[in-house]
Amino acid sequence: MTVANLGWDLQAYSQGRFILGLGSQIQPHIEKRFSMPWSHPVRRMREYILALHAIWDCWHDGTPLRFAGEFYTHTLMTPMFTPEVHPHGVPKVFVAAVGEAMTEMCGEVADGVLAHAFTTRRHLDEVTIPALERGIKNAGRARDDIAVSCPVFVVTGEDESQMRAAAEPVRKQLAFYASTPAYRKVLELHGWGELQTELHRLSKAGEWDVMGTLIDDDVLEAFAVVAPLDTLAAALHRRCAGAIDRVLPSFPAAVPQSTVTAVLQELRSCP
Repeated sequence: MTVANLGWDLQAYSQGRFILGLGSQIQPHIEKRFSMPWSHPVRRMREYILALHAIWDCWHDGTPLRFAGEFYTHTLMTPMFTPEVHPHGVPKVFVAAVGEAMTEMCGEVADGVLAHAFTTRRHLDEVTIPALERGIKNAGRARDDIAVSCPVFVVTGEDESQMRAAAEPVRKQLAFYASTPAYRKVLELHGWGELQTELHRLSKAGEWDVMGTLIDDDVLEAFAVVAPLDTLAAALHRRCAGAIDRVLPSFPAAVPQSTVTAVLQELRSCP
């Protein structure tokens, strides 16, 4: 109910441009960082989205609020707590997904899937998109009903020195993600499962700087778009075309905003 209220207000303030992003996180963070109970992430997320829509339907269409599920129950909505109607409809709901079950659920009930930055084009083609399409088919929807949004690591610069400098923090970030058991399957698809084992061991020992040195050029180029600035737009297009609808490239901090804008404009014009 709290998230539904926030989403309703932000949809009004943004004049219909708001996208609500949801994610289940992993069990250790839910229990140890947020101090919340962990249970059945896919079933709970599906019901959460359905509950949101039941609340929004009540406010938008006047439908009586009668949602009773396994995890959430909403059956009371008095006029005093019904927000003012606005003309912008309800927010789109995008859900972060890595595993096939959560991705398939996105295809069934969400408006978009937020793929993890720790992914490769091969994983998108062989795992993520097929799982999404199964969910779309199960729900009788069309591919155009759901968007794939994905952050993309970018390693770029004007010369080799800048490229090396840009690569170092990306290697460390990839090592951090790769140390997480939940992401092991992405590595295993490429035959790099044992890398996860070693990175997990190093993370337990607090060897964060050492971890980045284990991300060699092959791993880096599988997970990041590595290209000089003058060919970066074309490289981003090759990585994303046909799989990602909303591209969220993560540029190195040293790249000026004007250059970022120019690359994105070039990317938009790619056929």
